This record gives sequence, C-alpha cells and structure tokens, in this order.
Amino acid sequence: MSGRAQLMWDEAVTGYDFGPDHPMDPVRLALTRKLVGALGLDREVAVVAAKPAGESTLRLVHREDYIDAVKAASADPAGARGEYGLGTVDDPAFAGMHEVSALIAGQSVGAAEAVWRGDAEHAVNFAGGLHHAMPGGASGFCIYNDASLAIARLLELGAERVAYVDVDVHHGDGVQAAFWEDPRVLTISLHEHPRTLFPQTGWPEEVGAGAGEGSAVNVALPAGTGDPGWVRAFHSVVPELLAEFRPQVLVSQHGADTHFEDPLAHLAVSLDAQRAVQVACHELAHEYAGGKWVALGGGGYAVVDVVPRSWTHLVGIAAGRPVAPETVIPEGWRQEVFARTRQLGPQRMTDGRWPVSWASWDAGYDPADRLDQAVLATRRAVFPLRGLLP
Repeated sequence: MSGRAQLMWDEAVTGYDFGPDHPMDPVRLALTRKLVGALGLDREVAVVAAKPAGESTLRLVHREDYIDAVKAASADPAGARGEYGLGTVDDPAFAGMHEVSALIAGQSVGAAEAVWRGDAEHAVNFAGGLHHAMPGGASGFCIYNDASLAIARLLELGAERVAYVDVDVHHGDGVQAAFWEDPRVLTISLHEHPRTLFPQTGWPEEVGAGAGEGSAVNVALPAGTGDPGWVRAFHSVVPELLAEFRPQVLVSQHGADTHFEDPLAHLAVSLDAQRAVQVACHELAHEYAGGKWVALGGGGYAVVDVVPRSWTHLVGIAAGRPVAPETVIPEGWRQEVFARTRQLGPQRMTDGRWPVSWASWDAGYDPADRLDQAVLATRRAVFPLRGLLP
C-alpha cells in the first residue's frame, strides 16, 4: 500500500450543469478545486483523472433502458422522457448529460478501484456522492448513482463487506435501494427527518429486507439540529455498527447541505462540525476498515461560503495534512470567487465553532429530547437485528 491519497479530478466534471437557475451550480466544484490548490493540498495528493464509467459498469446498478434514455436525452434534450425522471425541474436534460454523468461516476469507481487494489489508501471524489439516482430513473439532481456504482465495483472485485456512511442532509435513498437486500453492504444515513425534507424517505423503520434485513440504518434528525446534536447522533450510531460489521472498505458521502447557510434544508450545522465528522470517518476507516476509505461529495448549495471550504477540509484530512480551522484563506482564491460569482468569499477555514463539543451516548440520554428520541428510534429498530443492545 502506497499510503498516498488520490484526488479524483477531471476539469470536465464541471460540465454537470443543469442551467443558470438550478441550485446545483458547478462553480462549487471549480472553486473547491481552486481552494485545494491555493492551500497547497494538491502537492500532498496524487491528482488522477479516471476514465468515464462504461456501459457495463453503469449496468452494475442501472437498468439498460434507463441508460438508453439518458443517452437519448443527452443527444436531444428536448426529447427527454419524464417517466425516467429526465427533463424535470429537478433534473433538466442538457446536451452531453450522459457523458459528464458517466465521467463523474467513473471518478468514484476509479477511487474504489485504487483503494481496493492498494494504489492509494484514501481516495476523494468531491464531484461525486450523487446518491438519489435510482436503478431506473434520475432523482434529486442525480443522473447516475456514482456511490452505488463504486460499491458495486468493490463487490465485483471481491469485497465481502462494504460500509456506506452518508451525512448529506438528504436521505441516501438511491444507495439504500440498490443494496436493500444485500447483507454485504451496510448503509447508514444521517439526514433531516423525512417529514420536512426531500425525498420523504429514511425512516428508522427502513432496515432492509430478506438477507439484507438489518443492513439499512437511518437516523432521521429533527429540523433545527445543530452541531452538538448532529455530532452526538453520528457517534451514537456509526462507530458501534462499524465495529460489529468490520467493513473491508468504508465509503462515505459528505454532502455539505447540513450547513446552517444552505438554502434547501433546515439543519443548523457548522463547517466545523462537518470537519469533525470528516475526521471521525477517517479515524473509523483506520480502526475498522484497514484504512481503506473512499470519500465522496454530495449536496451543498451555499456554493461559495460553504461547499469549497468543507470539501477542501475533506481533501486535507484524506491527504494526511488536515487544514487547521483558523487557517486564513489566500487572497488569490477570494479574488477568483469574486471574478466568477461577484460574491465575497469567506476569510478563514472555520465558522468559529472549533472545537465542537458534544455529549457521548454512553453518558446517558434524555427520553424527552427530540434528538435523543431520533437516535433511540434508530437503535431500537436496527441494533437488535445486528445482535447489539439498543
């Protein structure tokens, strides 16, 4: 094992562009890559461009008729078929959609291959994490489900236990669906409660089925959850499950839309808490998965203030050179932000909330607290199925 981290990057991924009025502005990817460079992190990682996912790889998760529909819409956006979720408000069709979606998927698949084969210990694709796409349809800004494809490729290569931890504000429904009956994949999603947010799934009672019963885990967090509760919920569920499951690889999705500035959701999490959970995922990968860690991006619609800083922290952690929260952001990057967006960029790599404090579940819980109720519902639903005490 080389021990060196890989950053999966091809400039062409910024072509994943649903149009000027869509929340998923590809400038968030370009600005993240620029900030990684401005802080010198690209000298600490191997920057690698993987090939696009081919049709045989896409078919590991997606139906052939859906892939054909994406290709057709990519060639003729006006003819996009709504029954496949294409040409909708969330997923407008655009020229070249298949090619750039396959390219993003290829970066995640390439990351998984590199980690499994030992070419890198950790690999990051912050353009990935498109976790809503279903086997037969687009959903929630997601065309191809690169996270599911990366996991499916790991299984194809011989992995017997893969853990997927998703901390995006939205439920990781597409990944859960792909492996609903597969005991080889443990999916854990921490997200805003489905009563108040798309996609209205991810209830604690969703635990998988058949041989996979107990392999789907959902923590449905109350709207307004802030740093102490969010980090407490993570540590109250994830480490114990990973200790029991003992994955060979950890795949994590780090959507930045849990942030209090995000315009599409209702949690109140800071950049510093996001960094704390990134650190925790890195540590858990080493403790339970032999250090094999594939880290993906995801949602995040505060495209200047939040997303670039959050995912640059992720790259730094994976590279073994974490960025100190108090780090001053180079002025050159802030000038780049203004030139591209006419917005003023943030000045430091922190929201001023580091270190993040939280209370351990082992110290007790409050049955009247909404956050603790959410955690307890998850533990009661799934822990006994895995031989654990709730």
